[in-house]
Amino acid sequence: MKIGIVGPCAAGKTTLEGNLRRLGYDAHAIGQEHSQAQMMWRQLTDPDILIYLDAALPTVCARLNVNWEQNYIDEQARRLTDARAHADFTLATDDLSGAEVAARVVAFLESIRVFPSPADSKS
Repeated sequence: MKIGIVGPCAAGKTTLEGNLRRLGYDAHAIGQEHSQAQMMWRQLTDPDILIYLDAALPTVCARLNVNWEQNYIDEQARRLTDARAHADFTLATDDLSGAEVAARVVAFLESIRVFPSPADSKS
């Protein structure tokens, strides 16, 4: 099953994609937060399962070493409205490591009986 991952900048999309791929999941980070196309996540990936990762402004600023204002994050959230509404699982990553995010997402996937494909795993 194809897994799409969306969320604002620095929420952990790329890290989660890498962790899930190493485990054998067909995961795809979708960098939609900069696009005005509300359904870009569908057009780019058309995933079977959509994961929405979230992070608050202080977390984003610390992870990226930037000084953004809340309106910048609010605009990203607006652009992600459709994706968030269609997400099968949403997770705030502020206080979680990449490994913890992956563990929680894998637990969710297992709970809905989605397991990795050994043929797709990458070391």
